[in-house]
Amino acid sequence: MTETTAGATRADVWLPFPAEEIDGLPEGLDYLFWDGGPEYPGDPADCVYYVVPYLKGSEVAIRPMDAMSTVQVVQTLSAGIDHVEPGLGLLHPGVRLCNAKGVHEASTAELTLALILASLRDIPGFVHGQDDEEWRSGFYPALADKSVLIVGYGSIGAAIEDRLAPFECARVARVARSARTTERGPVHTLDDLPALLPEADVVVLSTPLNPSTRGLVGADFLAAMPDGALLVNVARGGVVDTKALLAELESGRLRAALDVTDPEPLPSGHPLWHAPNVLITPHVGGSTSAFEPRAKRLLATQLTRFAAGEPLVNVVSTTG
Repeated sequence: MTETTAGATRADVWLPFPAEEIDGLPEGLDYLFWDGGPEYPGDPADCVYYVVPYLKGSEVAIRPMDAMSTVQVVQTLSAGIDHVEPGLGLLHPGVRLCNAKGVHEASTAELTLALILASLRDIPGFVHGQDDEEWRSGFYPALADKSVLIVGYGSIGAAIEDRLAPFECARVARVARSARTTERGPVHTLDDLPALLPEADVVVLSTPLNPSTRGLVGADFLAAMPDGALLVNVARGGVVDTKALLAELESGRLRAALDVTDPEPLPSGHPLWHAPNVLITPHVGGSTSAFEPRAKRLLATQLTRFAAGEPLVNVVSTTG
């Protein structure tokens, strides 16, 4: 906290955007800009609200947390929180962890549809054909009449289904941690995957990375998918066993479209780069023009609530 001319203290908020770029921030808080650089903008011990720099990795996210002795809120600008979870044990009890639900749904859902369509219609092959001046005509799979399985039916999974609606899919099945009923139909649990996978032409992964989902897509999961099926991962690389996926790709039995990989970034020389039937994008599901305005609106809303002592949105856990 910093001392005012009246001798009182004011709370520091660390932001990854300059405060003057965010409309609607409440008064009474000191806003300090930190985007993950080597120098801190102030004493971490004075920070009460920490907004984690976006896409700077776990090491940067966690670095100041051990010294944040008065922090009350850790706010990510990503839907996933796995990059900050290793640092939560460094914090005192009662710190709220909030994610960026509402910021990335549209962009991630857009990319998911782009990956599905590009993979089914072999857009990469056409690009290579254009490079080689080859006219690669023929028949290619359509999304119409395909059965799609969404594994991880949170807000992003629902946004993906919203965008699938006009494409005349034969069926969309949904899987999440807990069974429930939605306007679009039932949501199954992970226990139902053995019955659902053999019927899925396209499997979309949009689940968080946690102990129950790490390595979820292993040899048995992949073997249950039908020949020629497409796996689309817009979740986290660790949800998929890379070695098991490589075996299926190299056999030619399955196809994949991956916005995330394990390891990530995918290093030069890794066999996944040149595996057959795979399309790779470099974790850009949320990295679009829609990100900044939505992220800034979320921060203005959250900090207004925080300053007024009102409940925050998107609280996913509290340190104990």
